[in-house]
Amino acid sequence: MLHLRVTSPPDRTEAVLHLLETCPGTAHLAVLEGAARLPAHGDLVIADVARESVDELVENLRELGIHQNGGIAIEVLDTVISDAAEKAEDDAPGEGADAVIWEEVVRRTSQDSVLSWTYVVFLFLATTLAAIAVILDSAILVIGAMVVGPEFGPIAAIAVGLVHGRIGLLRTSFVTLVVGFVIAIVGTTLLCLIAWAVGWIGPEVFDGERPLTGFIWRPDKWSFVVAFIAGVAGVVSLTSSKSGALVGVFISVTTVPAAGDFALALALGNGREMGGSATQLGVNLTAMVLAGVLTLVAQKLLRQPFQSIRDRIPMGTDASRSVSSAASPVRTEENQP
Repeated sequence: MLHLRVTSPPDRTEAVLHLLETCPGTAHLAVLEGAARLPAHGDLVIADVARESVDELVENLRELGIHQNGGIAIEVLDTVISDAAEKAEDDAPGEGADAVIWEEVVRRTSQDSVLSWTYVVFLFLATTLAAIAVILDSAILVIGAMVVGPEFGPIAAIAVGLVHGRIGLLRTSFVTLVVGFVIAIVGTTLLCLIAWAVGWIGPEVFDGERPLTGFIWRPDKWSFVVAFIAGVAGVVSLTSSKSGALVGVFISVTTVPAAGDFALALALGNGREMGGSATQLGVNLTAMVLAGVLTLVAQKLLRQPFQSIRDRIPMGTDASRSVSSAASPVRTEENQP
């Protein structure tokens, strides 16, 4: 169950209530008239709704312009003890674990795609850890670098931006991904040069066979397959109510290890290793973005078809007129994030 809180202008409250009352997934519904200060004299509508019904509700609430003149907030309810809640979940179409709330996906990926100091620091540390893993030929450190790396956020955001046509999100996530890796590789390269200068490492690092980390700079067909599967798993986890699979995604794809190996090879002047690592990085990024786009498109196409909540309102009734009159004056072009 999800808790839906709608701050509604007074002239649209009846339409909001009718949408919620006719939604099969609504368990509890309450309204506090005039409780809001912004918008002035606005009404606060609160409801507990089955996850399967929330995406359709949000779409209809946006058509009413609630997001422009009020607000829509969604919270996860861990435990709801109610017969009405159980009935609402049974009546709602589909399964809660499969339900995708697209606004939630867009907002979540937007937050993960911001170029922040935290993102840069984590990516730099992960890349440096990966370089050390190559030096020591340590599989444990490779896994550690994969887990620390935060690069899946902007990768998923690129896929969401492409599928939903969010140019702002696409541009922001692309810049975050590129700039983040450039800073991480440059910083790691400088550290490797310092280690070389003090005699900790040398070109002989690449002379051995390195059975545990040699795969990093030797991409093959399986590199694409693994990255593609991980991309699918990551996006499904991102769009569903289950996020545990993301850890498996992080330790499956050699994006950060390839960046760390590239930085080390750049510092030590090994062109062959640089080329292999760059190819591995490109293959992994391409496969994950492609997997993300195809997965999102598939989820949209396979979404269980059911009639829009607004379409269930009989035409000619007061409720339908209130929906139409409330929605028409606020249908303006929304700026893309």
